[in-house]
Amino acid sequence: MRNLKGIHHVTAITSSAENNYEFFTYVLGMRLVKKTVNQDDIQTYHLFFADDKGSAGTDMTFFDFPNIPKGVHGTNEIAKTSFRVPTDAALDYWVKRFDRLNVKHNGIKEQFGKKTLSFVDFDDQQYQLISDEINEGVAPGTPWQKGPIPLEFAITGLGPIFVRIADFSSFKEMLERVMLFKEIGQEDAYHLFEVGEGGNGAQIIVEHNEDLPNSRQGFGTVHHAAFRVEDRAMLDEWTKHFEDNGFRTSGYVDRHFFESLYTRVAPQILFELATDGPGFMGDEEYETVGEKLSLPPFLEPKREQIEKLVRPIDTVRSTIDFVKE
Repeated sequence: MRNLKGIHHVTAITSSAENNYEFFTYVLGMRLVKKTVNQDDIQTYHLFFADDKGSAGTDMTFFDFPNIPKGVHGTNEIAKTSFRVPTDAALDYWVKRFDRLNVKHNGIKEQFGKKTLSFVDFDDQQYQLISDEINEGVAPGTPWQKGPIPLEFAITGLGPIFVRIADFSSFKEMLERVMLFKEIGQEDAYHLFEVGEGGNGAQIIVEHNEDLPNSRQGFGTVHHAAFRVEDRAMLDEWTKHFEDNGFRTSGYVDRHFFESLYTRVAPQILFELATDGPGFMGDEEYETVGEKLSLPPFLEPKREQIEKLVRPIDTVRSTIDFVKE
């Protein structure tokens, strides 16, 4: 088996696509590279925030399922998403920015030798910034060039994914034997695993926790996490590999912007493998990407119906001259 290439994306659930767009655009300075709908639930928005180029490994995506209750954090969940920033000094900038914009955070800490800054959004969705100061491995993306964040401090992609799990031994065996991760560190109940080139863009931090009750999915929680593969051939290899090891998969799924397969690797933990391409820039101009409702070809005949189901959200940014502050 060829190793996974790192993290592809993380998909979470929000209570408000509008508030989510405002937070990621104007607070975090990530670029909306696709405004589309959940292909399995067309009344639900699916927003993709990424780097300047919509690179694989940089995108955080959100569903806004109608009438879903608030989620409950606990064990057996993908508990927190990390975003990479270039340096330790960038975290000092973000502390000041979060204080000014009233974003709740826990101050700068250190874990596994890296400086981090944990924070939450309006839904109590859990995030952290992590410094690339001493990082080696998967290369970062390109910060949003015209966004509101000075480029030397801006987010460049996804960092380690946090998983909280009750049955750690089984999860560890799955990561190492099936997904080919290696454990490279431990601090108390936290275990650091990496795959492929390693580094912040290819790591999972697993917390062994048998004390908390089971999490409950809803807004403010993560829906699934995805890992990168090169192409369809590699995706097919991994489908067979999972199934040979006793895991049921979705089989091949064409998401238009990338190709995928899904498998539930532990109670309430859904992982996806996704190809690096084709990507998000094929159906929209660079300057206006994410400003219009984009639909994959198989949903295009339903555009009129879909546009009646999803309320309009103004995501035009090409006419805005962001002041970097």
